[in-house]
Amino acid sequence: MGAQWDDLKVFLAVARAESLSGAGRVLKVDPATVGRRVARLEAAYDTPLFLKSPMGYALSDAGQRLLVHAERAEQALQEAADAMDGQGEPGARTGGLTGQFRIGAPDGAANYLLPQVCAQIARDNPDLDVQIVALPRVFNLTRREADMVLAVSPPSAGRLSVQKISDYRLHLAASVRYLHACGPITTLEDLKAHRIVGYIPDMIFDKELDYLTEAGVERVNLASNSVSVQANWVHQGGGVGVVHDFALPFLPDLRKVLEDSFGLTRSFYLVRHADDRRLERQNRFCMLLVEGLRTELARLEALS
Repeated sequence: MGAQWDDLKVFLAVARAESLSGAGRVLKVDPATVGRRVARLEAAYDTPLFLKSPMGYALSDAGQRLLVHAERAEQALQEAADAMDGQGEPGARTGGLTGQFRIGAPDGAANYLLPQVCAQIARDNPDLDVQIVALPRVFNLTRREADMVLAVSPPSAGRLSVQKISDYRLHLAASVRYLHACGPITTLEDLKAHRIVGYIPDMIFDKELDYLTEAGVERVNLASNSVSVQANWVHQGGGVGVVHDFALPFLPDLRKVLEDSFGLTRSFYLVRHADDRRLERQNRFCMLLVEGLRTELARLEALS
């Protein structure tokens, strides 16, 4: 007996959440119902699809084989939905986007760039819903934690589509209040006499975020895994920290420190599942997102 799409949808949710409760939250049904649907699918194929343990639900060999086909079915249904909505047709490119997109992003971009860019896209497409998941970690697109991700370095593994968005700049900064109380900073050596704000060293999830090593800083006095917390610490006069140039217009009391002798350039990349490149609706959204981010980055950095 072949599997119905409703059963495959439940299978995909469990495979991505690795638990019945997590899948139930996604599907908005109780975990017991999810368990019964999985059992029905396993009975239909006469083989276990998951290996159950106290750690959760992991795919069996048979489940791994089914996953490939279930994701293809999901992709085909999305393409069909786009076509029936008219969003897969060349003549429909001027029509409004509908549905929902979820974007995963590091919290600097999520706080200071994405809100205004996505707000404009939403104003132009009133039937579109946009979700921003701001987390200081790497997102798993295979589990569909997000439809797309802003990354600070291009991934080297997985079936992913990667597009460079733009470079961006960062500088050391401190509040006017702090500089008035603690005196000028004229060399990198002077930093040793100042409180430093930065990442918790063992929670830096991407080597591109290891800013302070390049400044020769060995001790971080005030540390957080959130760049927004760091920026607010600097804003509150906590010390000197590396701040995105695009965040500075939102923090007018901050001043760049050692601007001529220390600066960093990093890049944003848009990462998607490779199969999603066939989705015209998502391609259109990504085009608007990339164009908006490039424009907003340039505007904010010119003001910093």
